[in-house]
Amino acid sequence: MRSIWNGAISFGLVSIPIKLVNATENHSISFRQIHTADGGRVRYRKVCEIDGEELSTEEIGKAYEDADGSMIPITDADLASLPLPTAKTIEIVAFVPADTIDPLQMDAAYYLSANGVPAAKPYTLLREALKRSQKVAIAKFALRGRERLGMLRVVDDVIAMHGLLWPDEIRASEDAAPEADVSVREAELDLADALMDTLGEVDMATLHDDYRAAVEELIAAKADGALPRAEEAPAAEGGKVIDLMAALESSVKAAKAARGEGGEGEVAEVTELSSRKARKSAPAKKTAAGKTTPAKKTAQTRTTQAGKSTATKSTTAAKKAAASPKSTGAKKSTATTAKKTAAKKTTPKKRASA
Repeated sequence: MRSIWNGAISFGLVSIPIKLVNATENHSISFRQIHTADGGRVRYRKVCEIDGEELSTEEIGKAYEDADGSMIPITDADLASLPLPTAKTIEIVAFVPADTIDPLQMDAAYYLSANGVPAAKPYTLLREALKRSQKVAIAKFALRGRERLGMLRVVDDVIAMHGLLWPDEIRASEDAAPEADVSVREAELDLADALMDTLGEVDMATLHDDYRAAVEELIAAKADGALPRAEEAPAAEGGKVIDLMAALESSVKAAKAARGEGGEGEVAEVTELSSRKARKSAPAKKTAAGKTTPAKKTAQTRTTQAGKSTATKSTTAAKKAAASPKSTGAKKSTATTAKKTAAKKTTPKKRASA
């Protein structure tokens, strides 16, 4: 790997010659701009605004634009004359626990390679000291014309350095939080925990860029004159109001199904929600001979109650049957009396004799 910076690590009075090597690389696919009518390449030209001439790299310098728009030229010699102790030195200023570093400060990563045989001994000393202390080193260094902050830690058998943003370069986060006062129920947290447990852990080495692979496949197909495969894009669901509980439950089920097909290890069970009514448990079986289970006792109770109800109905019917003749007689007596009364009314009165 090609080094991008040569210098030394200043570790107290110990100086460790090192080479700085990029620890990461960008695999994203870059495109060129073209004229769509004829495919001609579109290029940017650096032209002076005053005389309209196109300039070469050697003719271009740098300047600071003041508030009024005026340019203040700054040369490389001006910058080189500034007192910059870290111009060729990674100066360690402290050793701190790794968890005290905010991940928001993380920037580019580099490998520090021992530069030459004499550097092997102090390099190994610093590496092993970092391992045993379980701490990271905070350092200052200069790269590409500016002083930066860095964090040194051990990766395998190599000292790696992460560029860090200065604390005043981290923006405050309060404006990004939701403005509405939202409360989360315990049931929703239980399902979220269950989803996290179900998804489990992942081997970072197995993750890859699916979009980049699709772009590479598209380029290869068009280079061969083939038409790219047309795939329907998933329907957009933006702005749709969903039931959070239902979405969490569906997510847990989907994650379990996915882990069951291709994942390994046990799948976490969904935590029982306290807000939901638990189903009634099955009746207990016999525990000893002669003892009746709760289920049988319930059946016997129901049978007894049914028998009592039937007996009650029979008794009521018998009482009604016994009382019916009296009712019939009463009805007949009433009818006879009515007939006699009617006969008296209709019988003509005898005339009195003269």
